[in-house]
Amino acid sequence: MTPGGTVQEGARPGGTWTPRLPVTRGREEVAPFHADVDVVVVGSGSGGAVVARELAAAGRTVLVLEEGGHYSPAEYGAMTPSNSFRRLARESGMAVAMGVGDTPLIALLAGKCVGGSSVLTGGVCFRIPEEVLRGWSKDLGLTHLAPDALAPSFESVETDIHVETVPEHMRSRATELLVAGADKLGIPMHSMRRNTRGCRGAARCNFGCPHGAKQSVDVSMLPAASESGARILSDALVERIDITGGKARGVRGRFLDPETGDPKIAFHVRAKVVVVACGSLHTPLLLRKSGLAGKHIGRHLTLHPAVRIGALFDERVDGWDGALQSVFSDHFLGDGIWLNGVYTAVNVLAAAFPGIGREHKRLVKKIPNLAFFGAMVHDDGGGEVRRWMSREPLVLYRMIRRDKARLLRGIRILSEIALAAGAREVLVPVFGVPPVTKKEDLAFLDDGQLLANRVECMSFHPLGSARMSVSRDGGVVKPTGETWDVENLFVMDGSVLPTSIGVNSQLPIMAVSRLLARGLADDWESRARRARS
Repeated sequence: MTPGGTVQEGARPGGTWTPRLPVTRGREEVAPFHADVDVVVVGSGSGGAVVARELAAAGRTVLVLEEGGHYSPAEYGAMTPSNSFRRLARESGMAVAMGVGDTPLIALLAGKCVGGSSVLTGGVCFRIPEEVLRGWSKDLGLTHLAPDALAPSFESVETDIHVETVPEHMRSRATELLVAGADKLGIPMHSMRRNTRGCRGAARCNFGCPHGAKQSVDVSMLPAASESGARILSDALVERIDITGGKARGVRGRFLDPETGDPKIAFHVRAKVVVVACGSLHTPLLLRKSGLAGKHIGRHLTLHPAVRIGALFDERVDGWDGALQSVFSDHFLGDGIWLNGVYTAVNVLAAAFPGIGREHKRLVKKIPNLAFFGAMVHDDGGGEVRRWMSREPLVLYRMIRRDKARLLRGIRILSEIALAAGAREVLVPVFGVPPVTKKEDLAFLDDGQLLANRVECMSFHPLGSARMSVSRDGGVVKPTGETWDVENLFVMDGSVLPTSIGVNSQLPIMAVSRLLARGLADDWESRARRARS
């Protein structure tokens, strides 16, 4: 046992330990399942895990239902990148937002496993910028989200998941060169903040840390929730929230078949309070399927559209030899652009290289000499989530002209940094454009006729599809997280954030969810009386 009482699973490389997370695997259930609890939490990611931990610690009986499977850190740490996506990510990492109008097709990475997307993040942890929080407080009336009001939640979560600054010695040579290039242009770079403990610089955080160093919620929040009595069921697809008399009474669904993945064995959970924490892509679907019909459900989705460039150097830079994300720059955040150091598995990078045949082969052979850097846009919220023919949503996104300009400017900034660092070639994420060798080659970015759908674009931070508001006409949930339409039905995940935030979303989701969960815990007797009526 640890000092905190966590049962241990076994040693990790480096001498640390992985807490054992007791999970009932729905795929192994052979008979219908029934439960009666205080709180049922739908989703086990950054929002749901925090909610489960807070409410279980407050003495409530809590059951967490997760559609995805459960894999221990030892299991997912041993997976190849492609197998990791197949088992841990939605649509095997192939989900997209369809561009509407002058908008790129945007690849979406979201988790579908116990721990949710936190298992697949780079571990980056930043607080919501104060100017964003001041806007929420003053312009939107959400005073409980003002900087001073939210600060204690940030501080608590940062301690719980061990947010630390990446030391400079964890930077790869690729990152060092790009930092040097930025310095020549007067662009300050800073060390990243991540939720890690004992990081060894394997640069594959997006596929589950192979050393168990990343403190994703499956190794931090969920074990703590379990110690306080919370139960966790995996492979549990919630199909509908039970609503009668204007109140949430529980949920119904089916466990997924281990062979086909199809819904099979039924389950029914009665609860005094239902908390939906399915994430911004699936929370709106569950609300709609359960009969909620508010005009804001599924709308106002923000994505932080992102791009990356490759920089080919004469020297070997070994981008994989260091922390996946070790530096950032907020120098252009006032203009809606955030710069992130980034690297990922070489087979994933190689799949996106330009050219075919010999040209593609040339670049693949040069992977040890290739560095990568990324930029993302603080966007306007032009996305929409709709029900589709499968369990996955149809995600539509319309990029406004300002955000397209920001995206193209991000490509220019990254390319100029790479050239200033001495890159011989820059691989720009625009289909049909050959490698850039000098600043003048970037003139095509100024062409007003360049279509956004030629840009290779991705997103890791969907937010805002069930946004919070101070009035029924303005959003889906109240400032408490309770839905305007149904009593004792709460949403506590990234979908409640009312606007784009411009920074990585893991820590913000956890802090806001903690604030809402503590409010629910403090008001529990009122909720319990409502449930009995």
